[in-house]
Formats: sequence, structure tokens, C-alpha cells
Amino acid sequence: MTGSVREGTSALLVSTDGQLLMQLRDDLPHVSDRGKISLFGGRREGAETFLECVVREIHEEIGYYLPPERFELIGRYSGPDHATPNGTLRGEVFLAREVPIDQLTVTEGRLEIVAIDDLERISGMLARPATFALEIFLKREPMT
Repeated sequence: MTGSVREGTSALLVSTDGQLLMQLRDDLPHVSDRGKISLFGGRREGAETFLECVVREIHEEIGYYLPPERFELIGRYSGPDHATPNGTLRGEVFLAREVPIDQLTVTEGRLEIVAIDDLERISGMLARPATFALEIFLKREPMT
């Protein structure tokens, strides 16, 4: 698959108590960013919008429905796809707050609950999409 375009979306989820809800990716050969900490999300299907995609993917991956109005667009990406030779990756990154940890059923990977104070400790384990989203998020949020 050379010279292709992949389109997808992901979301940085923040729990009701202010922690980051991230995905520890499965360590399997067919999984991108395997074994890394990333965001929940995935590829667009058919003619769906990026917002429709993130709503569907998050529901599929955490087993909890967040309606479209709960997602805030925080960033866009269009550039080299590091997983595909000569490929292009286009996507949008969203933020959703007040996600109840106790109502989640993660179906892909494992839930990684991260306090903002622990981000430096896990920085070497982060996948590119997570790093991108966190840079945007941290510039917007007042640090306590």
C-alpha cells in the first residue's frame, strides 16, 4: 500500500475526576503503535464525517455512548503517514470531558488512566497521535 491516503480520528478523553483516559494498544503485529499509549479512535468509513467517525469509534472502543455535542475539535493533521511508505495521513483530534470511568467497557487494548502529573513519566511510551493531542490540550489547560 504505497502512496495511499488514510483518514481517521481520535479523542482525548478526560474523566469526571480530571484524569486522562487513554488506550494501551495491543502488542500485536497488525496493530499500529502496538504496545504504546495512545488515544481511542480509528479510521473513517464511507462518507462519514470526522465527527461521525469519532462518535462511532469511541462508542465501539469504550462501550459508552458520547453524543456528537460532547466532542470538541481541538486539532487537525495532514501529512506523512509514518505507517505507510509514501502515504498521507489526514485526521481530526477531539476532546471529550466528564467521561465516567466506572461505565466504560474497553474492547480494544487496555484502559490507561493517567493523571496529568504523570505525563512526563509515560512520555516515552506515547504514540504520535497522543503526543500531538496532548501538546494541544496542555497549551489550552491551566496547570494547577
